[in-house]
Amino acid sequence: MQGSFPIDLILFGMVAAFLVLRLRSVLGKRQGFERPPQPVGAPTPAVERDVPPPPSTKVPLSGPVAQTVSRIRAVDPAFDPAHFLTGAEGAFRMIVEGFAAGDRATLRNLLADDVYAGFEQAITERENQGHTQRTELRNVQSLTIEDASLNGTLAAITVRFVTDQVNMTTARSGEIVTGSDAITELTDVWTFQRDLKSGDPAWKLVATRSL
Repeated sequence: MQGSFPIDLILFGMVAAFLVLRLRSVLGKRQGFERPPQPVGAPTPAVERDVPPPPSTKVPLSGPVAQTVSRIRAVDPAFDPAHFLTGAEGAFRMIVEGFAAGDRATLRNLLADDVYAGFEQAITERENQGHTQRTELRNVQSLTIEDASLNGTLAAITVRFVTDQVNMTTARSGEIVTGSDAITELTDVWTFQRDLKSGDPAWKLVATRSL
């Protein structure tokens, strides 16, 4: 109706601001356990460094992993396992998409030096061959903490990602070199590390493997 208040524009603006804040806080100091399955396309809560997060879903762990997580929380009381997984998912998306796009700046901020060197070498080889990588992360089926360690104040947490992806590499001619445009279920196991007493709240990727 003419002259009505544009409430829809305000709502869209709030959603956009929420997404920007979420990306800026990827792998901040709140983060971990197994997160309950999420519906396809469901939003994940923002991870703010300076604003306490809302209560998270508690998923019990047992054995050595649970014991180590408790030790991590003793060193860093701000550590929250569920929010760790939220940050880990955000980092996973940014790293997978950054690698496909050859976005070295994004990767440099999220990877440990030796891991970055391997990614950068693969990107350079792909560019020299004139190949283009297409990666689409269609769905994250599950995220699970598989392992955790604490050496002094240096913590490491290993996360299993089960995702649905499209991965395809093409030559300059458009010919498919590897992969296809079919959706494939992939399982990746990534390890993130952080000095809990460091002023830098970011967890960096220090190891990757695919199953």
